[in-house]
Amino acid sequence: MQNIRDNDYKTGKYVLDKKGEKIEIYDPPFYRTEFEDAYRFIINDYVIPEKEIAIFIPCALRKPYSQSPSHKLFHRIIDDVFTKERYHLVIFGTCGTVPAELELMYPYSNYHYMLGKCTDDRERKDFHRIEVYRLEGYLEKTRDTYSKRIAYCIGPFRKALVEACRKTGTEMILLPSDPMIEKMYDIDCPFPEGSLSMNEYISEFREGLLSLK
Repeated sequence: MQNIRDNDYKTGKYVLDKKGEKIEIYDPPFYRTEFEDAYRFIINDYVIPEKEIAIFIPCALRKPYSQSPSHKLFHRIIDDVFTKERYHLVIFGTCGTVPAELELMYPYSNYHYMLGKCTDDRERKDFHRIEVYRLEGYLEKTRDTYSKRIAYCIGPFRKALVEACRKTGTEMILLPSDPMIEKMYDIDCPFPEGSLSMNEYISEFREGLLSLK
């Protein structure tokens, strides 16, 4: 990634990722009108495919999401358990709440932002508030679309999903489990809960998927 200057967005400039793709948005995406407009399209107009199982996973830094190392890993695990006809993948996080098949739709492949590096308390609180609202809307829209729901997430994304599920009365299998997160927690690490690519978390994810088979 090329160096990003603070005034680049204001002057309409962009940066290029490692593959030469344009990254036009690199301030917090959850504040941007483009993301709210895209979210409203999903909620008001987009027809969500009816599937037996919904699988919720966090967004990724690399775009499109499916080309990120973490998502490639998640896809392998999911596809080892289910045929594509049985499940629908939903991406959520700083992008909002997005059916995975829309990952190339603007602005979902045109931003670069990492909430984990944010130290602004107000910004993190705003993310939580906005993400809960967007998850609530999606869960309400798809109340009768899926028979079962499972999510694989940690950190602030998990907190937002838990609150949205509580507010909408949505049942969700949530992985990794709280005991596993507590076991892996390391206060001395920059990201104390670790990574969703860790073997211990991945094993629980696979077992959770198998329980729905």
